[in-house]
Amino acid sequence: MQNGTRLAAVDLGSNSFRLEIVRVDDGQFERAEYLKETVRQGASLDANRNLSLEAMQRGWDCLARFGERLAGFKRTQVRAVATQTLREARNRDAFLTRASQILGFQIDVISGREEARLIYQGVAKLLPQSDERRLVADIGGRSTELITGHDFEPKTMESYRVGSIAWSARYFADGRFSASAFQMAEIAAKAVLDEALNAFGRERWDTAYGSAGTIGAVGDVLAAAGWPAGSVSQAGLDWLLAKLLEAQSADRLRLAGMKEDRRSIIGGGVSILRAIFSLLQVDEMRAAAGGLRHGLLCDLIGNTDQQQDLRSRSVQRLATKFNVDPVQGARVGTVALGLYQQLSVAEAVDAQRGRRKLAWAAQLHEIGAYISHSDQHKHGAYILDNADAMGFAQTELHRLSLLVLGHRGKLRKLDADFDDEGFVRQLLCLRLATILCHARRDPDVTQLRLAAHKSAPRSFLLEARSGWAEAFPQSAHLLREEVLAWQKTPWSLALSGLYSTLPQADAESAFSK
Repeated sequence: MQNGTRLAAVDLGSNSFRLEIVRVDDGQFERAEYLKETVRQGASLDANRNLSLEAMQRGWDCLARFGERLAGFKRTQVRAVATQTLREARNRDAFLTRASQILGFQIDVISGREEARLIYQGVAKLLPQSDERRLVADIGGRSTELITGHDFEPKTMESYRVGSIAWSARYFADGRFSASAFQMAEIAAKAVLDEALNAFGRERWDTAYGSAGTIGAVGDVLAAAGWPAGSVSQAGLDWLLAKLLEAQSADRLRLAGMKEDRRSIIGGGVSILRAIFSLLQVDEMRAAAGGLRHGLLCDLIGNTDQQQDLRSRSVQRLATKFNVDPVQGARVGTVALGLYQQLSVAEAVDAQRGRRKLAWAAQLHEIGAYISHSDQHKHGAYILDNADAMGFAQTELHRLSLLVLGHRGKLRKLDADFDDEGFVRQLLCLRLATILCHARRDPDVTQLRLAAHKSAPRSFLLEARSGWAEAFPQSAHLLREEVLAWQKTPWSLALSGLYSTLPQADAESAFSK
């Protein structure tokens, strides 16, 4: 990447939204600007896990300000992600659709393990290279991520649904601090985190690091009181707990170094941090400068090849885990990509991304057959919608799930955006490839040609040379059935040389335009 290139990472957290803009210099990045706004969406989920309109508006207003600052950035220079609150919110699509439009860039919801991977990547980026085995903890508003790793490589990654906002609302709802409330909050946090003991026990790491808001807030207060800067000790946590109990409530809490937006959620954060110290036998946790945003920036810098390798490995792991036939997956992929190439997508970057996602969908199109052959497309879509796959956002996995769901059967069952021409092209090519490869042998596609119909919007034309339909009657029959399937959508498929729905002269002229 060229020196001086600007990159930006946007983190839609449960407590705050953050924007970091950096300049790239020899593979490293230097902060140019940092914006943070306390939006506190994590405290605005109702009993049905819906975001309130007020919380959505706060988010939209913040993103409008971020969007103004990002004017002039290219799509390849910005990565925006949302975490636990929007993983949980049932009405997240209503928020994200408008949010992406306001920001001017796609916002991806990432899984807990993907968030953990990015956190570790960001922490490791800003630490010196070392042989130490690292434990990284990130206590967010509604989730806590734990990761062990060595140097730049994460080893074990987990996300737990326990966070400073959620725990403060549950155990310190009235803002009052009491010994019994802290005891209950810590016990409850241990109950959630108990399974972490096997994966993140003391024998598995040498040095503990804390990332993000809670560890930073605690460290700032301790440093202001004269404790060693840059770390949190068990003795320091005990001192802070005593100060919180002395204050008796968040409203009366007055501590040097305590930021105003942290007072109301410090009780939950401290109780979770104490639970981690106790469970994992942590004596000291060092404050890490890096975090989620820096992990996003690492992905933007590096890594186009590395990132795609990571995703390809994730796809391969899923295919292996569910015993997908690799030969058929590759066969369908080859045919689908050949048809997709014929459609001549205009923008090279979009075409490359489209080919890559289409290849992944082809590789995984039979993933649901592990559960049921007859409903494999439905089971495959469910698997992808609920999988943790490193390198993928949940929104990207959902798009793959729609392609897998739609690779066979009726199209009207898809809750998909048929105004998205890129998706429609991928879906068409995958369905046609599945039909042509139905006999599970390499089909003869040299006599087939696919094109967008020049004179008819939202229409595609598949032409077969003379004699193809007679040589492959079952494939021809299935293609004629495919024409009927597309009639249930805003798009249409016409055939030439396969009992075309268009006169032959019209079909030939469509190709010539």
